[in-house]
Amino acid sequence: MTQTTVFEVVGGQPFFDALVERFYERVEVDPTLRPIYPTDLAPGKRALALFLGQYWGGPPSYSAEKGHPRLRMRHAGFVIAERERDAWLSAMLAALDDADAPQAAVSMMREYFTTASTAMINAGG
Repeated sequence: MTQTTVFEVVGGQPFFDALVERFYERVEVDPTLRPIYPTDLAPGKRALALFLGQYWGGPPSYSAEKGHPRLRMRHAGFVIAERERDAWLSAMLAALDDADAPQAAVSMMREYFTTASTAMINAGG
């Protein structure tokens, strides 16, 4: 018996590339998020798209390039309070809502993004 991954269900890496593009369109204009990100958004876009593809069952491209994800460690240098988390989650969920994906996959991703973004909170206020 083989198991189908979310990666396969949504059509592979192109889905995650497009999701990240829509997310970053929101980051670019968000007054809370934009100051957190570097001037050049391209490396972050690539890393996030590869991470999401890998996380949801695609090839280990992210780990091959960057090593273990270690999300909390990689985000430790950024002040992430509830405000930043809420802005990030809002942008990501809006990008996801604009995606053409089966509802079951969208529901799983919404739950993951909510849980993962909450885990990144490292500051009060």
